[in-house]
Amino acid sequence: MKMNHKPALELLNRRKFKGRIVGAAALVSFAAGSLITARLTHLAQVRADSNRVFELNVYHAVPGKVPALESRFRGASKLQAKHHLNVVGYWVPEGGPWDNTFVYIVAHASRDEGKKNWDAFHADPAFQEYVKSERAEKLIENVDTIYMRPADYSAMK
Repeated sequence: MKMNHKPALELLNRRKFKGRIVGAAALVSFAAGSLITARLTHLAQVRADSNRVFELNVYHAVPGKVPALESRFRGASKLQAKHHLNVVGYWVPEGGPWDNTFVYIVAHASRDEGKKNWDAFHADPAFQEYVKSERAEKLIENVDTIYMRPADYSAMK
């Protein structure tokens, strides 16, 4: 007897997509709450600037590779700071569909300033070592990046 698994696969893919949307909304809410908490506890001194943007980076790691990815970023964080990539924080979600993710947020004076700083970071020979490391031991499946502007009523701008 021949069975057609196509409808079941389509349903599974649709559920995965909906799960990612719900997860992404939860992650953005988590990040926003973390930014507010940092502001309230004075962990970050932030000045108001109408061009200021925040860059949310969500790394989807190869299953089981988040600890190695954390280690890689532990070293890369110094290089990011060298190139004025002002990381607000790094997070490792626990539980649920986000088990294999690593998240960080970067504050930029403007999108143009962020682009300039990322270009300098990527041109740095030290960054090429991280590229070689990723080729040798693949840790990342894909990366989602989104720029966010603070709302006019946000405590952190």
